[in-house]
Amino acid sequence: MSFLDFGFIDLVDIVLVAYLFYKLYMLIKGTVAINIFTVIAIIYLIWTFVKAINMQLLSTILGQFIGIGVLAIIIVFQQEIRRFFLLIYSEYLANFNLSLEHIFSRFIKTPPQVKVYSIAKACINMSKSKTGALIVISRSSKLDTYTSTGTKLNADTSSVLLESIFFKNSPLHDGAVIIVREKIMAAGCILPVSDDTSLPQSYGLRHRSALGISEATNALTIVVSEETGEMSYFKNGNFFPDIQGAELRKILENEYITTDSTDTDKTKVISKIDLNPFKN
Repeated sequence: MSFLDFGFIDLVDIVLVAYLFYKLYMLIKGTVAINIFTVIAIIYLIWTFVKAINMQLLSTILGQFIGIGVLAIIIVFQQEIRRFFLLIYSEYLANFNLSLEHIFSRFIKTPPQVKVYSIAKACINMSKSKTGALIVISRSSKLDTYTSTGTKLNADTSSVLLESIFFKNSPLHDGAVIIVREKIMAAGCILPVSDDTSLPQSYGLRHRSALGISEATNALTIVVSEETGEMSYFKNGNFFPDIQGAELRKILENEYITTDSTDTDKTKVISKIDLNPFKN
């Protein structure tokens, strides 16, 4: 009875498959993709049933559909597949930086990184004044596809410039700012809108765009609500609402290398009690 043999490899196989299905479910949970996946699963079960009872005609028709099922799944779930690979990279491969810049970092001078203090100060000030903002910060790509949809600036990052862009009478305030390293590359950019139904109903287009870009890329996105002044950030298809000033600064410090000499908005280290390091 060899078919009852069950070894350690079989256990590992089952655990890995279960883990992959769990990750796939978490990616499509709350999206319209879960409905499409359910329909495909039902069609497959019906095909299995009619094949078992020898309904030749219906079995042939459904068999043809199942035959191109893999291609159909790739087309329909393109966004979710992209998110899955980004999730795998961010959780398991991000620490293994294999870029040429990292490999030859001892011989090549690393350019300045993101000015986290300027970004944090601008967000805190806009939160106080309830100025809506949408800021995308690149992590490993220049996001050229999205910067091309807005007005290219290629300007040094500063809190004053960010606040000026999102001022309600500014022609560039209605869109996203994209930051790559120490530069504000573009403003007024158009981002993909997420169809995730798990977002609260109170979240508008700005938040849905932030979630959309975090699903399509590994960039980190910050949103300041125009209605409440609440700050939120989005990463890898997940959203983290209602963050405070000190928390935002620490998040940015953990995600990006900070600049010491060129970030004019850098302040002293704040205490755990002070939630706003940029009080005037």
